[in-house]
Amino acid sequence: MTQAGTATQERRGFEAEVSRLLHLMVHSVYSDREIFLRELVSNASDACDKLRYEAITAPDLLSNGTELAIAITADPKAGTLTIADTGIGMDREDLIANLGTIARSGTAAFLDRLSGDKSKDLSLIGQFGVGFYSSFMVADKVRVISRKAGTDQAYQWESDGEGSYIIDEAEKAGHGTEIILHLKDDAKDFLERPWLERTLRKYSDHIAVPISLKVCGTEKEGETDKAETVNSGSALWTRPKSELSDDDYTEFYRHVAHSPEEPALVIHTKAEGVISYSALLFVPGQRPLDLFDPSRKPRVKLYVKRVFITDDTEELLPGYLRFLKGVVDSEDLALNISREMLQNNPVVARIRKAVTNKVLSEIEKRANKDKDAYEKIWEAFGPVLKEGLYEDAGRRDTLLKLSRFKSTHGDAGYLWPIISGA
Repeated sequence: MTQAGTATQERRGFEAEVSRLLHLMVHSVYSDREIFLRELVSNASDACDKLRYEAITAPDLLSNGTELAIAITADPKAGTLTIADTGIGMDREDLIANLGTIARSGTAAFLDRLSGDKSKDLSLIGQFGVGFYSSFMVADKVRVISRKAGTDQAYQWESDGEGSYIIDEAEKAGHGTEIILHLKDDAKDFLERPWLERTLRKYSDHIAVPISLKVCGTEKEGETDKAETVNSGSALWTRPKSELSDDDYTEFYRHVAHSPEEPALVIHTKAEGVISYSALLFVPGQRPLDLFDPSRKPRVKLYVKRVFITDDTEELLPGYLRFLKGVVDSEDLALNISREMLQNNPVVARIRKAVTNKVLSEIEKRANKDKDAYEKIWEAFGPVLKEGLYEDAGRRDTLLKLSRFKSTHGDAGYLWPIISGA
């Protein structure tokens, strides 16, 4: 349903599932509302990654000299928090598709599973990945101004989260997106510099593009408001394991998985030689809602020399490992590699073989060292791992060792010990 306003303005209703989700966000009283900043900065980072990739084959998209960056501006007097990026941007159709609908399977099932138990629901929300909609946890009005790279016209999207939104033409210098949050009275603490610095470093320190922070009205006499870079920009997966803590891995997992829980297993590996790559992969702490969707594919992010390429990566991992989250970064692929070129690329095939073997090896180590922890992994992902018994003949013995089947004989009911005579 749409309703015209001015010649260019249009009021549109959210689709039913978005309205249900927004109702949950608007009336949320969750203690972990700070995830909104993680989600919005993550989206801004993705937008910069996409533009960097598109500019490889279309350099004119970055010909104006604008640096890829994210800027956070807090204005306590106005009660607004702005998250701006110089990424790919959106046109009118993108704004409607990305902010007015949820184009993914499992949405209705997700909403039906919400129970009213705040702790359980928050976990479900994290699994689903509410992204932009988390804005309404803290804001009573959200305005988005965006201009798509390569175009001259900007557009504005605005909503209070109560069933509809307004979209209109706007003015904006340069490509990218600005999200302006008009914070609720009980969310004004999110405008304080110490909280913003702490939260940005906690969730977003590894993001490759610079993140600047400016808090208006805090300048000393004779000075002007000054933006300061708050992230180190170090790609976590390229750093030695000895430099990283469990907390570093957990926060990075929450960034890539958009989920509040801790990972069940961390797999961090680096290879140099015939092929060179780094991989930082995670077995999630919980089963994603759409795990058994026939159209679900592995969504591990592929980088080449720290430049994001794609997260449509079914060539990087077999389907029975589609539950993994994380990144693979290769030194040996061309930056301009296309989605089609991935399908028959010998380097990708070698990386797939090595990464798959490493993942199964690490899962087997967990099964041997910590029976209880592995049983939780099996309960969540065993039905998918068993697909490999049929699909991957070369690794069938390895997968059999990992398989667990219900039995009235306790531990003796594990399939591999029976077969091996153990």
